[in-house]
Amino acid sequence: MRSAGFIVWLTGLSGSGKTTVARGLRDRLVASRSVEILDGDEMRETLSRGLGYSKADRTTNIYRIGYVAQLLARNGVMTIVSTISPYREGRNAVRERCAANGIPFVEVFLDAPLDVLAARDVKGLYKRALAGELLHFTGISDPYEPPESPDLQLHTDRETASESVQQVLATLQDRRLLPAID
Repeated sequence: MRSAGFIVWLTGLSGSGKTTVARGLRDRLVASRSVEILDGDEMRETLSRGLGYSKADRTTNIYRIGYVAQLLARNGVMTIVSTISPYREGRNAVRERCAANGIPFVEVFLDAPLDVLAARDVKGLYKRALAGELLHFTGISDPYEPPESPDLQLHTDRETASESVQQVLATLQDRRLLPAID
């Protein structure tokens, strides 16, 4: 019997730990089930190549990622989406489509203060954005709308990546999407 699929949607600003948590989840679960990560940077280079950074283009990007995530989930794959997804409207639309199709959707907000995110940024993107050299940078010159009531909020400035992964696993177990994991 194939395991039921579902979507874990990791949202937060650049540097909040989305990719790290996504990889940690995958590493913990890949031996026992099908797991795929849809990483925002990779999706932008492939599925959404050519889109810009307007609100309409960013929303289109989220809809595309959501569509692929639903295809995977309905075929039994635990799908981890790791993308900034700055607009509530886009995230909520994906959640509603999932609900309409019976696909469990768990929104996880990775939260950390701007100074922590800037300190983590090895590429210097925050520094450039704060200096006005980098346009359309989410959280600086473009808006980020945090979830109003995420299924789980992680404070990645106060917990380790391992602790964050464990909280996501516990949430998935509480929702009966995963069995207890050692």
